[in-house]
Amino acid sequence: MHIVEITLENAKELLIDESFKRPVVADFWADWCGPCKSLMPILEKLANEYAGAFLLAKVDTEEQQMIASQFGIRSLPTVMVIKDGQPVDGFIGALPEIQVREVLEKYLPKPWEAALQQAQLFMANHEYQEALPLLRQAYELSKSLPSIACLMAQCHLELNRLDNAEAILSEIKMADQDALYEQLQAQIALKKQAAKTPELTALEKAFAENPQDLQIRYSLALQLNHESQHREALTHLIDILRVDRQFAEGAVRKSFNDIVAALGKADPLAIEFQRKLFTLLY
Repeated sequence: MHIVEITLENAKELLIDESFKRPVVADFWADWCGPCKSLMPILEKLANEYAGAFLLAKVDTEEQQMIASQFGIRSLPTVMVIKDGQPVDGFIGALPEIQVREVLEKYLPKPWEAALQQAQLFMANHEYQEALPLLRQAYELSKSLPSIACLMAQCHLELNRLDNAEAILSEIKMADQDALYEQLQAQIALKKQAAKTPELTALEKAFAENPQDLQIRYSLALQLNHESQHREALTHLIDILRVDRQFAEGAVRKSFNDIVAALGKADPLAIEFQRKLFTLLY
């Protein structure tokens, strides 16, 4: 229940008793009041967005004059935030949505906190795949909080998706690179080193000695992909294509497209490198 109509019969229960459980936002309005009609859709939108974090209690002052009088209403629309049985904040007049949000957010959980808490429970149970969609949701709603980005990177790291973890961490600005960020970067480096096969080590050595040899570089890219180091593999492949788009009779471009397809269209790494290829070709 997010939105209710207040009557004399339910006023105590929904305006007062309910305010001890969650904030109640009382909207005092009237049918003849133009500003009331522009404000009400904003309040209803927020009530649905917060999905029950607060109760929107609509009070028609024409029908409920006694309630309006008890709350000392003199102008319409009037909005009151009621907590623990007492009005604690409010405003008069039809404010724009951004200002209404500013008033309400002081008393409400952030829209992304529930998703974050559920994700952290999954992570505590080592259910990283289940945590990721919730973390993405929280990340978007929080306008890209670095702390949530680190948690997403941690999930990818635990799932051995090192490229995705690196891509997420690369978006974090230097000012926001905290101890968890440094820890995750170190763990990625250790996992990469531990995963290296003799074949990869030999190809890396050969490439370091012959950086202009496109065949060595192509072999290195294929080995990197085989060992799940997809970012490095795609980087080498696109660098080869910058030099020779038809190298190995088109095999490089085919390998590039195969890796992107295997990652999946929605994968951030796939999206990033599809854009790079498009820029290169067009």
